[in-house]
Amino acid sequence: MTRKRPRLFYGWWIVATSALGLFLGPPLYVYSFGVFFKSFAHDFHSSRAAISFAFTLLNTVGALCLLANGRLIDRFGARRVIIPATGLYALVLLSALALGNSIWQFYLFCALLGLAASGPNPVSYSVVISHWFNRRRGLALGVMMLGIGIGAFVVPLAAQRLIAAFGWRMAYAIFGGAVLLLPLPVVAANLRNDPGERGLRTDGDEITQTPSEPPGKEGLNWHEIWHSPTFWLLICVFCLTGASVHAAILHMAALLTDRGLSAERAALATSVIGISLVFGRVGSGYLLDHLFAPRVAIFFYGASALGMAMLWAGRGGNAALAAAFLVGLGMGAEVEVMAFLISRYFGLRAFASAYGHAFGAFMISGALGVWLMGAGFDRAHSYTLPLAGFCIAMVIALGLLTRLGPYRYGLEAEEMLPHVRAASGA
Repeated sequence: MTRKRPRLFYGWWIVATSALGLFLGPPLYVYSFGVFFKSFAHDFHSSRAAISFAFTLLNTVGALCLLANGRLIDRFGARRVIIPATGLYALVLLSALALGNSIWQFYLFCALLGLAASGPNPVSYSVVISHWFNRRRGLALGVMMLGIGIGAFVVPLAAQRLIAAFGWRMAYAIFGGAVLLLPLPVVAANLRNDPGERGLRTDGDEITQTPSEPPGKEGLNWHEIWHSPTFWLLICVFCLTGASVHAAILHMAALLTDRGLSAERAALATSVIGISLVFGRVGSGYLLDHLFAPRVAIFFYGASALGMAMLWAGRGGNAALAAAFLVGLGMGAEVEVMAFLISRYFGLRAFASAYGHAFGAFMISGALGVWLMGAGFDRAHSYTLPLAGFCIAMVIALGLLTRLGPYRYGLEAEEMLPHVRAASGA
């Protein structure tokens, strides 16, 4: 039995809730890390490689936890993972006030931050969105990721001002308090794992008096995904791009201040990345619903490769800001593209496990890329050589994307197949 569909599908409230949940997530421990970078180096009397290792540790711990989180989400639902992890994340940020001047204390703090942040992250929220949307999945993922895009613009500027006024420890603590007051209560009140919990169907097609069948039944199981060549091709793409964009973005502020820009101007460049993330999120999300996803990925990753080439060439001033914008486009599209490709090639049956492993690989490679960038600088006193290497890595990733075949799951599988065959000359 059916009744009239409401004017606004509740799935869009889920999207808004997820965006708020992500606002103080990755923007704080990824996109603002560069703003904190020189303060860390000064307080801990450490090299850039040593500080870069802290981020490597953060990302590696987070990535390893994602492997377990994916299995937990597949079994118990994302809500039971996200809410307690968000509370823990806030408490870890508040604990920054207790840190001394030992680099080992800082490493412990980063490891705990990686552990806590593995819950309220794009993987968990993307699982929820993918269950609520099918036809408009790309757009929904893109709008959800606006939380990170807006946060990546706002948080670095706020962090710079808080550091200047109170120091980096208090800045982290203030952000921790904000997590407790904003995302945590909203997510706890509004987040639902799938439309069946509210008697809805995917995309809001129908409202019933009784819950519909639980979504996510279609697709390959984890064993089948693990042994799929397509999965490992995607892992290679995510690792190459993850290492490259993380390295460029996390060292952006330090790179630009080395070239004579003020700390405020470098923070502005980091916020420009936030603006480009917004364009990358929404643009890629919209295009994913209308074009073949690997082509969308090639466009946005190609923009990042161009931005890195501009930085490698030593561009400064406004050209450096343009390069930062281009690098951010690829980072902006990364999460949606990753989630969309995995859902279309492998389905939703073991989506959280597959996406958790893929995103974990992306994070570990990103952590390694940041460390390599710092180590390259310490060795050559310049970012030129590591930037050249990451440009080459991006070009290899673009080539691998051309090897993907047609989708296997979702409405787009049937719609895109003729276009893919035509493009391949079949």
